[in-house]
This record gives sequence, C-alpha cells and structure tokens, in this order.
Amino acid sequence: MRYRELGKTGLMVSEIGLGGEWLERHNTEEVKAVIDACDKEGINILDCWMSEPNVRSNIGLALKGRRDRWMIQGHIGSVWENGQYVRTREIAKVKPAFEDLLKRLQTDYADLGMIHFVDTKEEFEKAVNGEFMEYVRQLKKEGKIRHIGMSTHNPQTAEMAACQGEIEMILFSVNPAFDMLPPVTDLEQYFAEQYDEKLGGIAPERERLYKLCEQKGIGITVMKGYAGGRLFHAETSPFGVQLTPVQCIHYALTRPAVASILTGCDTPQHVSEAVAYETASDAQKDYASVLASAPKHAFSTGQCTYCGHCAPCPAGIDIAMANKLYDLACMQKEVPGSVRAHYAQMPANAADCIECGGCESRCPFQVPVIDRMRKMKEIF
Repeated sequence: MRYRELGKTGLMVSEIGLGGEWLERHNTEEVKAVIDACDKEGINILDCWMSEPNVRSNIGLALKGRRDRWMIQGHIGSVWENGQYVRTREIAKVKPAFEDLLKRLQTDYADLGMIHFVDTKEEFEKAVNGEFMEYVRQLKKEGKIRHIGMSTHNPQTAEMAACQGEIEMILFSVNPAFDMLPPVTDLEQYFAEQYDEKLGGIAPERERLYKLCEQKGIGITVMKGYAGGRLFHAETSPFGVQLTPVQCIHYALTRPAVASILTGCDTPQHVSEAVAYETASDAQKDYASVLASAPKHAFSTGQCTYCGHCAPCPAGIDIAMANKLYDLACMQKEVPGSVRAHYAQMPANAADCIECGGCESRCPFQVPVIDRMRKMKEIF
C-alpha cells in the first residue's frame, strides 16, 4: 500500500481507503471481516457519514484495539431521526448525533471532522456562518476533531470550501463520467488525444477545482469513484463500455490534490479487487484506451452523464443531481435510505417539474429528462 499526505493536514493516508456506506446492510461479523481485510492490506482511512446506529456500533467494534492505526472521517450534521437519516444544521440535533458517533465508534475524537453534505451556495453559507460552524470550531478546540473537512458533490461549492480558510480537506465525488466535458462528436479523438492524466478535456469547473486544491494544499478524498458501480457494466455506463475497479481508482488517483479514494466494499473480496491497484500493470490501469474504443454513438442512447448542460431549470431543480440520485436508486433492489433522504432534501425535485422541455433542448446526449422526472416521482 502506498500512502499520500492529505493536503496540509500532515496525515499520511492510504491511497485506497474504505467508504463505509455499504456496511449498513451487514451484521457485526461481516463488518469486522471487511475492516479486517482492509487492515491486513494497509488501508488506514475510512469514512463514516452514516447516522444509522447499528453500523456505527459495528464499525466501532471492528476498530476496537486498533483505533490508532486508522484515520476516521466523521461527519457533523448527519442525524438519525424517526428511524431514518436526516441532514441538518440544527445544533440541538447535530451535537448529540456527533457525540453518538464518537461513542459508538469507541473513540474520543475523529481525525477529520466533516461538515456533512454541502451542495449549494446557500447551504455553504448556512454551514460556515453561525452556530453550526461555531460548534465545529469548538470540537476542534476540544480535540474531538483534529482537522476540519467538508463533503460535497458540487465543484462550485467545493471551490468555496477550498477558499474558506478553515476547511483543510474535501470529500468530493470523482470519476470519468462526472468529470466529462460534453458535448463530443468523436469519442476516439476525445479520449485518445485529450482525456489524459493531465486534465485535458474535463469540465472546466472541475479542472479549476483540482488545480485550486493543489495550489492551496487542500487535500481531496474521493467518494463515488465507481459511480455507484455504474461504470462496471457497459449497459449502465454512459460510455457504453465497462471499466474495472483498478481503472476507476487510477482515474481518481491521477487527479491533482487527491490523496485517497474511499471505495465502497460489501465483502473482503471487494477489498481485494480495490487493492489490486497497488500491483496492477500500466495496461491494467489504462482507462483512456478503453474509453477511446467506446461505441461511436454511446452518448446518443439517452444516458445522463450529469454534466449540467440541461440547466437552468425554471422550477429550480438541480436536474443533474436528481438524475444522479435516480440512477443510484435504480441500481439497487430497494432504494437506499441515504439516496432517498438526499433526494427529499433537494430544494426542488421531480415533483416540481413543469415539463417545459427546456432541459431536453439543451441536453447534448438527448436524455429524455421529462420521462425520467415522471419516473422519479414514482420511485421516490
């Protein structure tokens, strides 16, 4: 296992880490088996944003006796309320939820205290101004968190965090589908000549974010590196071709400022598939050649790539985010509670769609947005 410094925090983290979300559906023994496998492979960073009590306790039991070997990203603002996950900035709810996290993880501190899930300018300003941020500062002063971080899927919000001054690292969603710069007409030329490890060809706002974080020493840990598993199957990949875990990991780890990709693992086998990156050949890591060989008309199939070119929506819907959550929901037998909660907490969603068609006229990939909005209303 190779290790990288996480920005200016001074923490040396394994370049492959553990994203804890999928552990929610496993019992104590199964969670321990996954964490044992990670520990054996030299993985030393995990993210626990989940508020569900059992998974917190199971992770804590698995870490018992080896807490000092792990860097924990613990989220502030993720609350368990009435049997479900809720994101909130209300201190009366935030404080006991974070204390519960530490108690169940059997620790008295989180290495990285994460301001949880901030995806809009308004939400950012609410989070960093007022009593919520005062509580975060208090936690750091008391040693209950060692460093301040933030999680976001939005490059503009992430850029605000990188410039805020107190936020030292960012948990950000990174994969080829999210980074892609549309529209394109010749995939082979696009990926073979532009889409390389030097940022050529990716969306300018994401390129700017990665470079800014590198310049300012803001470390990035990666979530959604596999796009929820969507990239592992040609039929669900927006490129029309299959990528491997190793190729997805290589993509994320070649972005500037990225220190670690936190992979979702259900089983020890998933851990093995991720750490295979450490001994993989250049040919096994090569994603650009695979994407360059994608079907010429892969993007005419109506698959959303979350590029955001459908905006603006007169109803205020973040169409790219709604589509992303819809796709993640459809990939599971049951809609994950976290996905359902994230969707419900959007300021506007499919229920607000007026079916004006403006988004469809702007989409470079002919995505049937109105139809997808109708289906979202049903599934959520």
